[in-house]
Formats: sequence, structure tokens, C-alpha cells
Amino acid sequence: MTDPASERRRMATVLVNKGVLKSPWLCGAVETVPREQFLHPGVFLDEGRTWRPVTAVGTDPDEWLRIAYSVDTLTTQLDGHLTADQTGEPVAGVPTSSSTDPTTVVGMIEALGLRESHRVLEIGTGTGYSTALMCHYLGEDNVTTIEVDPQVASRADAALETVGYSTWTVTGDGLLGHPHRAPYDRVIATCAVRRIPYAWVRQTKPGGIVLSTVGSWPWGTGLAKVTVGDNGTAEGAIIGRSAFMQARSQTVTPLAGDLSARTAYADSERPALVSPLVLEEWMPAFLAQLAAPGAQFVRAARSDGSLLRYLFDPERESFAEFISDGENWTVRQGGPVALWDDIERFLVAWQDAGAPEIDAVRLRVTDRSHVYWIDECPSLRLEHRLA
Repeated sequence: MTDPASERRRMATVLVNKGVLKSPWLCGAVETVPREQFLHPGVFLDEGRTWRPVTAVGTDPDEWLRIAYSVDTLTTQLDGHLTADQTGEPVAGVPTSSSTDPTTVVGMIEALGLRESHRVLEIGTGTGYSTALMCHYLGEDNVTTIEVDPQVASRADAALETVGYSTWTVTGDGLLGHPHRAPYDRVIATCAVRRIPYAWVRQTKPGGIVLSTVGSWPWGTGLAKVTVGDNGTAEGAIIGRSAFMQARSQTVTPLAGDLSARTAYADSERPALVSPLVLEEWMPAFLAQLAAPGAQFVRAARSDGSLLRYLFDPERESFAEFISDGENWTVRQGGPVALWDDIERFLVAWQDAGAPEIDAVRLRVTDRSHVYWIDECPSLRLEHRLA
């Protein structure tokens, strides 16, 4: 029978070789904390259009350990309620909770620059595995973790207790933070948010760090790392690409119904200066989300196979429809906001600046605004006013 400890050591070696696991204390945590304990009652394995349930009970122990230490993201809940023990057959569904791949988990914890005296607030407990890694080093009293889903929170709390960490587990809206145990030295979010809530900045000590994925699309999101200043503002940069499930209260409902009805009345039509297909690339998608925060990018095709691409902002009742003649694109826009005009302006400026990568983006968060910019490129500056 496979030894769980040997599997943990093997996974630690994989993460070291990937260059993400660097700190001796974190290596010790990875080699100690049993990830399999945080996957009960089971996981869903992606089989393309369906998810195959696999439970700890009824699965060969060696196979269960192989899954647990596969360095993959493991989905633990579908559609906000379904767990693997509730079905015996492959099912369709949308993942709503998971054990994020250890490469991402470890990389984010490394980015926090933790010291033994630090107090941490974690937004999005999930399975509790990342919570346990931090508790191993900081001690259970220095970690507060908050989860919006009561069932997910209950399972995580039970798993943490099982492995010996009676930390502060809270059920509630993580976008509000947890002021009752503030201030914190570090805030880490394991979900994506449209923008960093100022509540997190307010609850962080001067010199402390807030780390969170920003954006609302499944791709084109960035990992923001900001340091809180003495004046209550926070400034930093997008330090790389990052993809997480959206914070539950900010989840976007996919558009349904007759798309032609949504685009029936256009106020303008013109050639597109930039192909909308660039929005399928990471950095252009990130810029589009900054320029039009409420927009959704939708792919479709006509019955003859010709491509259609759309941008919709349901709240502002605005759209951009893209039609290809095989070589060029025409954009039709309607509603009070010319979505593509706003996005295209930033895409052209980005291309003119040499198409810098996402880690060139800097940001500042205050109680009144969020500002994004790229140094030495004044045309790539965007401010979101909160009031």
C-alpha cells in the first residue's frame, strides 16, 4: 500500500522542481499536511462534458492517494450544492468549490512573504488545505479563514479539526473581510473579485500585503499584490496570470435567449481596428475587463459556420456585435455605452506600447477609486471611481 507521507514528499519535490516551492517552512508544511483529508467526501474528475464522481470510500486507497497528490485542481462541489457522494454516475454541472492545484496554492503563499508573527485573513476557505499549510507555520490562532458557503465551511472546519488545527473558521461574506480579528498582516483571497474590496485594505496593517485575483472572466485575470500604506491606500502590481472561481456574490449569469434580439438595434456600425479574436488571449482579455468591467464576451457561430463574437453589458443594456467577412471584422454597437470603442482604445495603446505582459500593470486602491496603469505609457491609465 502507498505511504501517504511518501506521496507528500513526492509532491513537494515536484513543486520544488517547478520553482514554486522555495521556503523551508512551506516545504515542511507540504510534506506534513495530508491533502487527502481535505477532499472528503470526494471529488469530481473532469471528463470533458461531464464530471465523474470519485469518493474516498469505495475507491482503492492507492488510487485515492494518486488523485489527492496529482498536483491538479480537484473539483469538490458542483452547482453550489452537489458533492461526489450524492451521485454514482457522471454528471454535468458548473464547479463551485474546489481544492486548487498545489502549484497555485504554494505560489500564492510564497508571494505573501510570511513570517512567524504574522496574522493572516484568508478569503475563501474552500477545502481548508491552504489554511492548514499556513496554520502549520503561523499557528492556528494567527489564521482566520472565511467561507461564504455554509456546507463548504463545515466540511473544511471538520477537516482542519481532524488534522489538528482549531483555527478561526468563519461563515460569511468574504468581501467584507472579518473586522472582528483585524488588523491583519496579510490578506489572501482564493477567489477572483472584480476589484479589491477596500474593506480588505482597511483591515490590513500599514506595510501589510493584500493578494487577490482580479477580473470577472474565466480567463484574462491577474494576481494583484498590493502593499498598504500609512495613508490607507494600497499600491502594487499585477504579478502574474491567475485563474480562480469568482466570489460567489459576483458570479456572472451566462447570457441565454435570442442573441439576435439583444443586438437588433445598433446605433453605429464601422470596421473594427482590432480583431475581437484578441480577446481570447490573456493580456487583451485583462485590458478589456478593465475598460468595460461589466462586459461579457460571448462566442457563437451562424448555421453556415461563420464566426460571431459579442460583447454584452446587461446592466447598461449595451452590446457590440462583431461580424467577419473572412478577413476583416465589422462591429455594430448599441446602447448608452460604446463598449468596443472603450476597449479598442486600450488595445491599440497596448499594441503601440509593444504589447507588454500582464506583470507590467500597476494599481492603486483607495477608498474612492481603483487606478491601473503601465509605467511610461500614459495612454494606458484607467481609473474606476467608486463614488
